[in-house]
Amino acid sequence: MYAIVAVTMLIMVILPRYTRAVPAGLVAIVALTLLVYLTGMHTLLIGDLANLSAFKGQLPSFHVPPTLFSWEAIRMVAPYALIVALVGLIESLLTLAVLDELSGTRGSGNKECVAQGVGNVTCGFFGAMPGCAMIGQSIINFTSGGLGRLSSATAAIGLMVLVASLTDLLNIIPVGVLVGIMFMVSIGTFEWSSFGHLKKMPPEDAFVMVAVTIITIFFDLAVAVIIGVIISALVFAWKHARIYARTRMLGRHAKLYELSGPLFFGSVQSFYDTFDVENDPKVVIIDFKNARVMDSSGVEAIEKLTEKYAKAGKKLTLRHLSDDCKAVLDRAQANITREEDDPEYKVARDY
Repeated sequence: MYAIVAVTMLIMVILPRYTRAVPAGLVAIVALTLLVYLTGMHTLLIGDLANLSAFKGQLPSFHVPPTLFSWEAIRMVAPYALIVALVGLIESLLTLAVLDELSGTRGSGNKECVAQGVGNVTCGFFGAMPGCAMIGQSIINFTSGGLGRLSSATAAIGLMVLVASLTDLLNIIPVGVLVGIMFMVSIGTFEWSSFGHLKKMPPEDAFVMVAVTIITIFFDLAVAVIIGVIISALVFAWKHARIYARTRMLGRHAKLYELSGPLFFGSVQSFYDTFDVENDPKVVIIDFKNARVMDSSGVEAIEKLTEKYAKAGKKLTLRHLSDDCKAVLDRAQANITREEDDPEYKVARDY
């Protein structure tokens, strides 16, 4: 089997140097299958995988499951359906990104997701397994010259014909040939430059990349991506959990705080630390020209700061709030004083 894998990989490497008229993978499958069949070589075949007996395919038939609207069935299936849907969408979008990079074009992720959803829902009524755009098959298709819609249709129809009527032929294909082809696909699609980038990456980015890779191996792609997104979001919040302020006096009885940065749950503490309630004058103005209120935690922080100044007998006013910041404050029904002639400040809104 190791010899078959090695020969397959050699064919995949050498043949494209001389001709691309015939896919190298197809040549490897036909040549080595004939070699094994004619010589009687002992190796693992596809037919040996299904309980050591050859599988027989058949065409599907339309069927509406009797438990389609059963709450018990939905509750049982829902967690697995969610994981399968996430894995399918992630795999398809990653495949689309790889093909876009290889071809120098840009595909539509929205169309891909809608088509996959419609296709999988339809397949469910025929007892079929869910599917997605496979990175391996897509790369083989692309490198073999199949660049149009006809290539994907041919692959799907050909697979149906093979599984439904030519299973005897499939059963004699050596598993080692398919392993060799997938090894070459993995080598071709692996981002080898990642190892060099690890040394130059920020530690948190390197940690996310390694963590997602390891989680994918031991669990599945959906769990890995979700955890990776959560870790990245926490790292982003940690990096940006600071808000800065420049201060200057406006006469003898007013002080201006010019804030910079987003005000959200992560930067609330640094927001509090910016102000000196006890020593500030009677009038305090906070300028949000270069800042933005992001969430309800930011609104709550402003309300608490207003209460502190009110207890100290001082007035707090907000200036240069963007439209979306005003909307956040209005939704929260915050008891905060804003300047009546507060102008529309496009820089803050676009920030």
